[in-house]
Amino acid sequence: MTITTSTPALPTVRPYESYVYAYPHKTAYRPLEDRPALRSLWAAEQKDALSLYLHIPFCEVRCGFCNLFTRIGAPEELTTRYLDALDRQAGAVRDALGDAEPVRFAAAAFGGGTPTFLTAGELERLCDIAEKRMGAELRSVPLSVETSPSTATADRLAVLADRGATRISIGVQSFVDEEARAAVRPQRRADVEAALGRIRDARIPVLNIDLIYGIDGQTEHSWLASLDAALAWRPEELYLYPLYVRPLTGLHRLGPATTGPQAQALEEAAWDEQRLRLYAVGRDHLLAHGYEQVSMRMFRRTDAPREQEGPEDYACQTDGMIGLGCGARSYTSALHYSFDYAVDMREIRSIIDDFTATEDFSQAEVGRYVDADEARRRHLLQSLLQAAGLAVADYRARFGTDPGADFRAELAGFAARGWLDTSAPDGLLRLSPSGLAHSDALGPALFSPGVRAAMAAYERK
Repeated sequence: MTITTSTPALPTVRPYESYVYAYPHKTAYRPLEDRPALRSLWAAEQKDALSLYLHIPFCEVRCGFCNLFTRIGAPEELTTRYLDALDRQAGAVRDALGDAEPVRFAAAAFGGGTPTFLTAGELERLCDIAEKRMGAELRSVPLSVETSPSTATADRLAVLADRGATRISIGVQSFVDEEARAAVRPQRRADVEAALGRIRDARIPVLNIDLIYGIDGQTEHSWLASLDAALAWRPEELYLYPLYVRPLTGLHRLGPATTGPQAQALEEAAWDEQRLRLYAVGRDHLLAHGYEQVSMRMFRRTDAPREQEGPEDYACQTDGMIGLGCGARSYTSALHYSFDYAVDMREIRSIIDDFTATEDFSQAEVGRYVDADEARRRHLLQSLLQAAGLAVADYRARFGTDPGADFRAELAGFAARGWLDTSAPDGLLRLSPSGLAHSDALGPALFSPGVRAAMAAYERK
């Protein structure tokens, strides 16, 4: 697919605008006045290949960069009360799905927070909720679970392996202790290595290691040292994340080194340059060591066992997603819904307390309706941000229109910046290496005016 443009000059764009892991983002959600019944929302949806996500909003510590919906610790049997509420919610959701047609789950994931914050016995109960309440056959579908170095204990991993986990994702971020401290992530490399050893001993087929670049004081040398430390474990997947400092996080509260607008702009430009440079170093290093690039962030070992893989890294926002837990999203073709969202610890605690006290989970409380234009944008985002790109014929078959006509201005702007691959075969819309590197600027450029306005009006809490 050829996109041409005659734009003479282009404004400066920062390469790290926003990580688009879901569209529309939760900051565009609002309380739903009609509070629709889940039974009506799911009545006309396809239910033969659903995805299931269970969210555990607890961590032992909160990293300085983290803006996820999670709290530190769980006093006074809070995990028990949370699992009780999760069980009630699962029952209500499964009842809403009905039995008029087969209900089947094609993939499952436990995320957070840190699911392995739960004890081994609590993880057994979590699996029981997924299987006995929801009907997911965990040993027959890809099951991905997130963990941390301090909670990847042998007894927990044994439970997950026995219950069918096919993928473990561990957030390491850096193997350099000084960098971990700079990111407000208290850990020692020795503990990280021990956790990785336990994961490999559990024989769970796919190991993913998350690393972060752009940490204060990080150099190409130290970045390569972290990459090589990860590669020593031959992980089937690696995710390379640029560091963000988001509002209300620990790093944001520490504040910038300077306060003047001109000095701050210079700092931001230098940081952008550092992250782009380290991204390229990391990408090239992994490509040279037998990995293929799936997206800006995701790299997969070329000889990894494909039969054990779950959905690609964008698939958590596909239609037919059932999210359980107060930090989870659910997606139907017409509505994305969840519970309230916050980053501030006090607000998160309040939302978790409300969730654990909830008895009736039969209605959607907070969300955003998705119209035809948003569905097109979402599909384009999901596909274009992957290295494989978008098959134009698939888009036409789904929507009856052409992406080049639907998003003429946006695609022309991407082409003008060199972000589209001009060597792609006819009928394939694909990003160039520069386009993949700028995914966090390209993605937000596809947001609709309505979503932008809602996100801008969101009151952070």
